[in-house]
Amino acid sequence: MGYLDSIILGIVEGLTEFLPISSTGHLILASTALGLSHSEFLKTFQIAIQLGAIGAVLFQFPRSFIDIEILKRIAIAFVPTMIIGYLAYDAVRSVLFGNELVVVIALIAGGIVMILFDQWRRPPAEGVVGDITYTHAFLVGIFQSFAIVPGVSRSGATVIGGLSLGIPRTAIVEFSFLLAVPTMLAATALDILKTPAALSRDEVTLLLTGFVTAFLVALLSVRWFLGFIRTSSFTVFGIYRIALGLVFFFTFLY
Repeated sequence: MGYLDSIILGIVEGLTEFLPISSTGHLILASTALGLSHSEFLKTFQIAIQLGAIGAVLFQFPRSFIDIEILKRIAIAFVPTMIIGYLAYDAVRSVLFGNELVVVIALIAGGIVMILFDQWRRPPAEGVVGDITYTHAFLVGIFQSFAIVPGVSRSGATVIGGLSLGIPRTAIVEFSFLLAVPTMLAATALDILKTPAALSRDEVTLLLTGFVTAFLVALLSVRWFLGFIRTSSFTVFGIYRIALGLVFFFTFLY
């Protein structure tokens, strides 16, 4: 991996982390397209640079992280993901990470679900995170746990799950952003604990390059997605996921 690769992957992460199209899936596919070997460092890189994008949430919603009621909901939603993620970590990292076919299948299946969902349920657009019940927060956390499969999309799983519960669009999108913070912090910490091999100076520099790039790009994508979701449906994301999955399959896997 070179610095240009790190910047490209940082851009991909920043653009896709908060959209329902799977940032992890995009990082895996982009790494393959760049001809990168799916090494242990690359797997760590793909997990850790997501913290850069998550930093954009702290920058965008600082007051939410000092609101006790919102923090309670985040903590409740985080519990299912924490348990399932810990139990499934080894299998996910060894079997699913770097598996392009799994990503392609998840992208296409998720795209179909999004298109069908738009025809089935359209909750109100406006709402606030504080109105989400504790029960709904826990259920959203269960939906998020499906995103341990690369290609499913953490954002997509939480948002579609929340909308299916009747949570207004702006409330569940913002809640999805906030829930990403403990989720990705825990994912990165677990990866470091499970793979304690020291990084070289060059690897640390590559990681920091991707981190900063992801943060800067995510600042723009967060604001765009909040505005987009108020008036638009998920069909466009569903079509994109299906198209990307098919193009990648016939270009690199067929």
